Amino acid sequence: MPDSCKEVPEMRVLVNLILEERKEALLAVGLGAVSGLTAVALFAQSGYMISKAALAPPFYTILILTAFLKLFGAVKSSSKYFERLISHRVTFSALSRIRQYFFERIDPMVPQVFTKYRSGDLLTRFVGDVEVLQNFFLRVLYPPLVTALVFIATVFFTVFFSVWLALALVIGFLLVAVVVPAASAKSLQKHHVLSKRAHLATESVEYLNGYRELLLHNQLEEQRKRLENAQQSYIQEQVAVGKTQLWSQTLNATVASFTALVMLGIGAYLVTTDQLDGLFLAMLTLVALTSFETAVPLAGLPGHLHESRQALDRLTTQMEPPLPILQQELAPASGYSIELSDVSYQYPESIRPTLDAIKLRIPAGEKWAIVGASGSGKSTLLQLLAAMAYPTSGEVSYNGQATSQLIPETLWKQLGVQLQASHFFYGTIRDNLVIAKPDASDEELHNALEQAQFTSELDAVVFERGDNLSGGEKQRLALARLFLLDVPVWLLDEPFTSLDYVTEQRLLHALQQHTKDDTVILVSHKLSGLENMDGILVMDHGKLVEFGSFTQLLEKKATFYEMYQIEKSLVE
Repeated sequence: MPDSCKEVPEMRVLVNLILEERKEALLAVGLGAVSGLTAVALFAQSGYMISKAALAPPFYTILILTAFLKLFGAVKSSSKYFERLISHRVTFSALSRIRQYFFERIDPMVPQVFTKYRSGDLLTRFVGDVEVLQNFFLRVLYPPLVTALVFIATVFFTVFFSVWLALALVIGFLLVAVVVPAASAKSLQKHHVLSKRAHLATESVEYLNGYRELLLHNQLEEQRKRLENAQQSYIQEQVAVGKTQLWSQTLNATVASFTALVMLGIGAYLVTTDQLDGLFLAMLTLVALTSFETAVPLAGLPGHLHESRQALDRLTTQMEPPLPILQQELAPASGYSIELSDVSYQYPESIRPTLDAIKLRIPAGEKWAIVGASGSGKSTLLQLLAAMAYPTSGEVSYNGQATSQLIPETLWKQLGVQLQASHFFYGTIRDNLVIAKPDASDEELHNALEQAQFTSELDAVVFERGDNLSGGEKQRLALARLFLLDVPVWLLDEPFTSLDYVTEQRLLHALQQHTKDDTVILVSHKLSGLENMDGILVMDHGKLVEFGSFTQLLEKKATFYEMYQIEKSLVE
């Protein structure tokens, strides 16, 4: 199906969102037409009055014409003011609804959307692209309607004096309203300003958020070059679009001036042949010039329409929810068994699957560890268990209910999840703890911190992303947050990697005490300390190559045994 066909339903949705304020929108169009027509009338009256004054008419004639000039001027100014007021109110109301519409669209895609789009790109889509759509009413829908009304009225007025003058005006209008915008639109199709801007935003976020790591690994200069290249590409795209729009504006002005000149020539000929009273020549010339002023916004229409289509495409067709809206709730239970049925997963644009045909059942209340080399799929498997992504094929089920058919929030309420990178908000220790339990008392917060071996005042400041905390402090604060939860399933991704051995063992013991009746899935790169686990899953290149208890796996003398011997030799 052509892209233009795909855009039509969403464009219709956009128009409908705007037309929820249809009364005010129509009023704005009407006031715009009144403003344009009174501007034409004002200059027409001026031209007629100048010509009339040259013939020394009675004083009252000049007085009446002057009164009409003042009337037209007052009506033009007041109608223009209220047109701007109402049209912008319509725009901002529509923008609010558009933002809400797209937020509701993207909300079901969280957190899976983060596996496909980078944070800078998402921010640009939701903020920048939505802002672009505010131009759809003011710069795309509104100007053609006002211009058409003004030109129709002007042509009807002109035809009473001469069909030839009206025909010249119609031809000029068609050139300005159809031919020039069409040529400009064709030229703009090859430009993608919004995608270039999104790329620049993404590189900027990468540069700012990863500054210290880039500096430490001597990659700062390379990232700076990528950022500069993205910036230069964006600027070049803007310049190219600006040139096209400037060319369109120049061509519009040229057509308007040429049309007025043609009408002046035709009018002069008609005067010499007594087909037109010379009194009206100046008036009709000024009518032509002024009527084209309402067509000035049409020069920018192709650019704004192109941007709106790009923004709409980035917000809709490129961000189609991968699943229908989910309605099924997870049935409440004191414990949950977990089953993986031929689960495979492949990241977007990846050349090979990250997980391949995983089959497994973990009974409720058991503790299992997932081990394997880096890149073997451990963290990805945990994300599927947490419904932060859905399998490419197969099913992940809790008590027989597939995660792909659940309302994610009902599942997350039953999970205690700690990923490798826990997020911390700017605020205090208390602020970052009560996210897990908003009604927690200070005593509960202190107990959670004590369990996590984290010594700090509740009012101590935490910077954004925990930038003022060490790696170990971040992991302990994340664990303290989890200790506030009372959930039957725990999914932990290497929660002790930044801790010393003694602290790690203490926290592991505290975790075992806190979760003794719960289901626990622990991803670990260390094999020592897993002796008390009910089972261990051994991953290799996305496949489940072994599973069993610690003792059983050692007795097999296969992959796990080899990994354990290597770790043991390194420790010794």
